[in-house]
Amino acid sequence: MNLFIDELFTNPESFCVKVLMVVFSICCHEFSHAWVALKQGDPTAADAGHLTLSPFKQMGIMSLVMLAVIGIAWGQVPVNPQRMKHRYSEALVAFAGPAMNLILFFAFCLLAAISALLHVESAAVSLLVFGAMLNMVLFLLNLLPIPTLDGFAISRCIFPKFRLEKSELMKGMIVITFIMILMFARYFFMAGLFAAKFMTGVFIFLLNATGMF
Repeated sequence: MNLFIDELFTNPESFCVKVLMVVFSICCHEFSHAWVALKQGDPTAADAGHLTLSPFKQMGIMSLVMLAVIGIAWGQVPVNPQRMKHRYSEALVAFAGPAMNLILFFAFCLLAAISALLHVESAAVSLLVFGAMLNMVLFLLNLLPIPTLDGFAISRCIFPKFRLEKSELMKGMIVITFIMILMFARYFFMAGLFAAKFMTGVFIFLLNATGMF
């Protein structure tokens, strides 16, 4: 079985850039949660030091190790919905992370388009497209309405009856869901890659139309 860390020995530059992109994207995602939570009246994450892009704070050592070895990583910030301003604050805080990934998706696509038009090395363009794909995957995955993901918190606010107390049932649902995500992960990446290439093409067309290149 091939591990993500194998790329460190076959293509170290690509490995390092991909790791940096994943870390940067996750840290921006978690920072957005903390910042919006503070604006919504909950300083829990800010008080815990999460208004930072430090991967050691936003992701932790275990997540960083898992990223380097098998290519799977995560982040988490503490929030307290009871300290927020209104009933939809929790949904705004939850959506802030995926929204940041969507912004990064467009940013990477634009950079990829500019790089392609400037005839930058194709490997660099490919890595920018990878960054766009990655953030689209994070955007899509985090909007799934399942426990521990942002989509679940959003769903609870929009549909108040859509709640599950912490229980063995909830734990079982989390395990089953993540097994299913791993089984269908390639489809998320296929969708992310299609979106990244399509939007990069759109930006190339628009930039050409403006006569800037």
